[in-house]
Amino acid sequence: MLLREAITRNSLKLGVFAMITAGIIAGTNLGTKERIAQQEKIAKGKALLQIVRRRDHDNEMLDDIWQIPEHELSQLNLKEATPVYIARNEGKPVAAVITSVAPDGYAGRIQLIVGIDVTGKITGVRAVKHQETPGLGDRINRSKSNWIDGFIGKSINDPAPELWKVKKDKGVFDQFTGATITPRAVVKQVYNTLQYFEKHKTDIFPSLKNKSGETTVNIPTSTSAPHKIKVNDDE
Repeated sequence: MLLREAITRNSLKLGVFAMITAGIIAGTNLGTKERIAQQEKIAKGKALLQIVRRRDHDNEMLDDIWQIPEHELSQLNLKEATPVYIARNEGKPVAAVITSVAPDGYAGRIQLIVGIDVTGKITGVRAVKHQETPGLGDRINRSKSNWIDGFIGKSINDPAPELWKVKKDKGVFDQFTGATITPRAVVKQVYNTLQYFEKHKTDIFPSLKNKSGETTVNIPTSTSAPHKIKVNDDE
């Protein structure tokens, strides 16, 4: 009888100890996940500010999003729900930052973020995740070279569509010495992202659609009132 009681007491103690230990581990894991999520949010916010400068917008882009419809994720080679981040100034849309993946890098998938303003011009591009070869393909990183800044100011028709290639393929974009596959993949996907934006810009920026069905873009100037540019929405 005494032995049975001792076993029961020890079992209860072990059970309580196990519950406490599990609780501590769960709490630690939760805290770690929260810290990682917070660090990722900070890093993402910094990346967005490299694409759309702080002085050009007054909203918090991380909290101002348009969700890419699930059936359209494949158009950008995305595998999971991904938002488009929107920059606004005084409530008016300034630019969108779109996540897009080049599937055909030398070492696999290259995740990009592409900033495009309301007129369709690129504000910046960053490679945020890839496994390209150090010293060769990794020059798509802004920290390694300024090659990726060559997209700034470009649009779907500037240069002409047939010139959205690396120079080796008779386009206008430089390739890297000893590494053509990586920049070729990035150029192709940046252009693909521009095409997606042109098709969905009034979904991303509903305020650009006027009652007549035309897309209008207000461009603030320092010397005159905003003027409107009509953009052809036909595909």
